[in-house]
Amino acid sequence: MSLVRLNIKGISYSQTQNGAYALILNEVDGDRKLPIVIGAFEAQSIAIALEKEIRPPRPLTHDLFKNFADRFDIVVKQVIIHKLVDGVFYSSLICERDKIEEIIDARTSDAIALALRFQAPIFTYKNILDKAGIYLKVNPKKDEEEEDSILVDDLIAEEIESAAIEQEGYKDKTLDELHKLLEEAVANEDYEKAAKIRDEISKR
Repeated sequence: MSLVRLNIKGISYSQTQNGAYALILNEVDGDRKLPIVIGAFEAQSIAIALEKEIRPPRPLTHDLFKNFADRFDIVVKQVIIHKLVDGVFYSSLICERDKIEEIIDARTSDAIALALRFQAPIFTYKNILDKAGIYLKVNPKKDEEEEDSILVDDLIAEEIESAAIEQEGYKDKTLDELHKLLEEAVANEDYEKAAKIRDEISKR
């Protein structure tokens, strides 16, 4: 399977999930966008990493990881979003120390926050982009003007949000099925997935 490189396009506040954000990744050699729903803390951490002028007074969790890795000569070489199951993206950190490479499982939001701090490239597989990638109807001129902006234009936020929610795969589930999925997610300590299922139950 061929890898496709992604850049960070921006962050959009979620219109339907309270306290959640949609991170938009852009295909480097194409026009498709990959929206990923992330939590508020991870969105803040990514936004701070994108805004070079912002320096938190104390290290955030991802800054601490970076400082720890630097101290022990560990480098994150790249991030790969390698799997999409029930609307949840799975990622890996490709790390290296003393010329020995290790692959570490990570939540996609954490992986991207770290990729920014290590200036590591972000990739996904073509089949994932084919499945979850979307084309946004953005005014090209306006897109160029706002290229350096972290927050995505509100006019396209709703389209991003609806595309991200469609990836969740929970709309066709009954309430009983959703409650069962919620219990499984909590048992597996997959709190990101549990939060999404809880939000879908709340909407019902």
